[in-house]
Amino acid sequence: MQLLKDKILSQAEIVNAHVLKVDSFLNHQVDPKLMQAIGKEFARKFKDKGITKVVTIETSGIAPAVFTALELGVDLVFARKGKSIVLNSNLYQVPVFSYTKEKEYSLVINKAFLNSDDKILFVDDFLANGQALMAVQELIDYAGAKMVGAGIVIEKSFEAGRARAEETGIEVYSLARISKLYADTIEFEGE
Repeated sequence: MQLLKDKILSQAEIVNAHVLKVDSFLNHQVDPKLMQAIGKEFARKFKDKGITKVVTIETSGIAPAVFTALELGVDLVFARKGKSIVLNSNLYQVPVFSYTKEKEYSLVINKAFLNSDDKILFVDDFLANGQALMAVQELIDYAGAKMVGAGIVIEKSFEAGRARAEETGIEVYSLARISKLYADTIEFEGE
């Protein structure tokens, strides 16, 4: 998606060889026109999969996921990062390690929001090592639902996430695949 690549090249900051900071348009400040275009593209790609819900992880996946769900005409469910006073029972729960936060936390989804009839499209901001994607797959499996695909805004193709997903049969569709981050240069897959 050229609009996204242009935004990455003009506004993203390389923190190190594994971390790309995109907080000016994706995960702190949000560009709604870009998110709308992303939602339309994910909906176009997955429209024939019979999707009943879009699932994401709070917080950075919510913006692209809500526009995707809107385009598909389905509900959005987001996995919370931990329990709260009002979300403390009747949950699907799995642990996941966050590379950027350098800690493990629990992903939780209320059992009332997923069921065995659901066909899920997972939407997230990044795919790197695939731990978050595999944790969400586990939540979906607990519900007896089926993940029919994963829409990823930015994939770091030099990490193992896609391979992990494909080993389990998850179709991954990434809008920008970054093959290398170094110094002040971002290289996209196939360029």
